[in-house]
Amino acid sequence: MILYPAIDLKDGQAVRLVHGEMERVTVFNDDPAAQAMAFVEAGCEWLHLVDLNGAFAGEPVNAAPVEAILERCDVPAQLGGGIRDMATIERWLSKGLARVILGTVAVENPELVREAAKAFPGQVAVGIDARNGRVATKGWAEETDVMVTDLARSFEDAGVAAIIYTDINRDGAMKGPNTEATAALANAVSIPVIASGGVSSIEDLLALRDCGAPLDGAISGRALYDGAFDLGKALSILRS
Repeated sequence: MILYPAIDLKDGQAVRLVHGEMERVTVFNDDPAAQAMAFVEAGCEWLHLVDLNGAFAGEPVNAAPVEAILERCDVPAQLGGGIRDMATIERWLSKGLARVILGTVAVENPELVREAAKAFPGQVAVGIDARNGRVATKGWAEETDVMVTDLARSFEDAGVAAIIYTDINRDGAMKGPNTEATAALANAVSIPVIASGGVSSIEDLLALRDCGAPLDGAISGRALYDGAFDLGKALSILRS
């Protein structure tokens, strides 16, 4: 199982939110590229990037720090937030991004997901963010009546590389992941699932690894910044 350190970008800084609320923000680093390098030097295999401003604006806003990270770091990175058309997908992938994450458009324009996954095999993931089992879009600001499993299953034949499943109520709250719901989703679809939201200890990571579902990975952010667990140690344990 891959551990993805998260770098959430707001106004050019590396931050973390609580429950996805933009006003509940903590700035952890004014230099996101330096933060990314610290994660790489600790041994991470991937980076998980989110353009928070972009998620609300519907277009990339934090392009400069993302590009700086891609220039400095030699591990693959995936990015979500504000990626809602083919031109933006093509532009990011041409700049060296390994994988784009499509969230809002997966609900509003599922054909774009299919088109992109076909055009860029292995480089398109679907981000499913949910409260109480229902999908939220536009930076988590709008809730829909779409159920998580229904949305995931609708892309079974699309060729998407992964599903990033975030339980919004757990995100940034340091209360542990929703292991049960994540495992249920992973067992319901053949697409690789990456867990996100609430991972705050090595025990949480082990619980996800051993949850009885074939999880591809887990994303952690605030816990790494707060020092709740050591990235290098966690990576070593997961690899063993």
